[in-house]
Amino acid sequence: MATQDFLVEIGTEELPPKALKPLSDAFTRGIAQGLEAAGVAFGKLETFAAPRRLAVRVRDLADAQPDKPVEKRGPAVKAAFDDAGNPTRALTGFATSLGITPDQLDTLETDKGAWVVYRTVEKGKPTVELMPELVDQSLAALPIPKRMRWGAHRTEFVRPVHWIILMYGNKVLNAPIMGLIPGNTTRGHRFHCPKELIVPTPNDYELVLREEGKVLADFAERREKIRAGVTTIAGQQSNGQAVIDDDLLDEVTALNEWPVPLLGNFEERFLEVPAEALISSMKEHQKYFHVVDNNGRMLPHFITVANLESKDPAQVISGNEKVIRPRLSDAAFFYETDRKTRLEDRIEALKPIVFQEKLGSIHDKSVRVAALAKKIAEAIDSDPALAERAAMLAKTDLVTEMVLEFTDLQGVMGEYYARHDSEPEEVAKALNEQYMPRFAGDDLPGTLTGCAVAIADRIDSLVGLFGINQPPSGTRDPFGLRRASLGVLRIIIERELPLDLQTLCEWATENFTVLTEQNTASTVVDYMLERFRAHYDEQGIGAEVYLAVHARRPTRPLDFDRRVKAVEAFRQLPEAQALAGANKRVSNILTKQGGDNIGEAVDTSLLQEAGEKTLAEQVEQQAQAVLPLFEQGDYSSALRSLAQLREPVDRFFDEVMVMADDEAVRNNRLALLNRLRNLFLRVADISLLPTAG
Repeated sequence: MATQDFLVEIGTEELPPKALKPLSDAFTRGIAQGLEAAGVAFGKLETFAAPRRLAVRVRDLADAQPDKPVEKRGPAVKAAFDDAGNPTRALTGFATSLGITPDQLDTLETDKGAWVVYRTVEKGKPTVELMPELVDQSLAALPIPKRMRWGAHRTEFVRPVHWIILMYGNKVLNAPIMGLIPGNTTRGHRFHCPKELIVPTPNDYELVLREEGKVLADFAERREKIRAGVTTIAGQQSNGQAVIDDDLLDEVTALNEWPVPLLGNFEERFLEVPAEALISSMKEHQKYFHVVDNNGRMLPHFITVANLESKDPAQVISGNEKVIRPRLSDAAFFYETDRKTRLEDRIEALKPIVFQEKLGSIHDKSVRVAALAKKIAEAIDSDPALAERAAMLAKTDLVTEMVLEFTDLQGVMGEYYARHDSEPEEVAKALNEQYMPRFAGDDLPGTLTGCAVAIADRIDSLVGLFGINQPPSGTRDPFGLRRASLGVLRIIIERELPLDLQTLCEWATENFTVLTEQNTASTVVDYMLERFRAHYDEQGIGAEVYLAVHARRPTRPLDFDRRVKAVEAFRQLPEAQALAGANKRVSNILTKQGGDNIGEAVDTSLLQEAGEKTLAEQVEQQAQAVLPLFEQGDYSSALRSLAQLREPVDRFFDEVMVMADDEAVRNNRLALLNRLRNLFLRVADISLLPTAG
């Protein structure tokens, strides 16, 4: 089958920079899925994305769908012909519906009889007929939260569309797309080449744009050009290194068609302002990269990326320096002004700020968190007074000028201002650490005071919102309770803190007077334990391991984690599947016989068979060996030891009939099995693991 390259380009007004890469990826994915669904063979897909265009090139695209054999079954042969062998109405009706005559039909022999059947070959559609609809479907499926209209058109897209390329080989497919008739012309750089450019074939696309249009259409190529340019310019400064944030790099890449990095400078006096404030000002508002020295200290330089090759770069640099100077001056002014008022004196200013209508103000929350943080600090051998102090000051930087202007600096500025106020160092650090981890994989609090405040703040929110029946629902989680739960679990596990979720939540409920829901603490604990599933899934630990531990509902996260790691290690042992199957069998037997009413005291005088005597002896030996391990939380060693029970357990079920006629013997055997199962249940319900066979 013949193949040619295919190209589609959607030319628009400037696309939202943060949406460009996701839109491009989705567009490419939609084209690929459409071709696969249509059964059209193709080679590599190549993606292009720039501020004013989304494009996809498909290499070696087949010129048509493959022909497809079609078989349609009609009536049974018995019903298709009368006694004289003439076609019945059932047969003629079937043939007429297909637009054929009865003599064009075949028969199909099956084990259920013979049937009339129509066989043909459905010819595949030409690719040039398929592609316009496929492109339309891909565009319609793009993740665009809010579409817009323009002019008198009813067409909707993320931005107005001004031109379309739709080419298969050198042939233009002129079926309308987005209300426009496609062509073979693109448009160059808005300033360097504001005109139409002919694209002879799909293979020439990026070459025409680069050489004639001053546009680098390939997002990845443009990104690396910016990275290399920024790195080089920074390296030309004494001890200079550019700090290149990937998200900012993506955004700058999406803002430029012909990127030209340029170095600008600012006055050294601004370096007295906390670096985070300067970075926020440059990064968020101006999309500048900052420069540091070999020790990570900020230098008075920034790197901007211009979207053109200026004849007078100095003018461009000067313009950027003029723009950034007032913003840095504002930051310096805010910093100076804020330090005139102590954080302690800002506590009262938190009273008018509502945290949640029913749960009160930020001040109310601070009081609750301070009380909870104090108890947590005591439980983790930290200083309760420092935790209480840090919690009361934790939100005071929200009413500073700096944070009101740069909201992403909450916590960061609190730490700076607390140091200026001569607060204890651990308190100052805790004001920033309260928000850690801010996202998956982020750093955790480094101080125990920071841990206490971070946990208390999150638990207060969870208990309060669940307690007034405002839990997350579906994709709606306005207070970030899912993230808060994972944060608490990570802090407790990775910092190895001896905390119990049930206790924490019960402590938190004591600080509220407005909760309306019953058993709030237990509800929150159940919710948090459910978050463990995703936590372990990310680590490649199967859901069955999580479920085996969750069945026991251990409420200390560190203990939960140790059990999971132990069960995951046990699952790899050769004895695991057989013992999981045996536990499942034991569980079923005990459940049928009353379960909770069965004890585990074994009368050795009632043991009759060799298999049950051996098992009883081995279970007793294992109990002596593993009970101390359970007390130490060494579940891995305990399960490795219990794995030795596989052979006596298998022998027991091969040789012994549990449900003996003698009631005393029967109950004794049930007690032995219950004792066996309870040893494993000290860690997890391993009957939920995959079993052999």
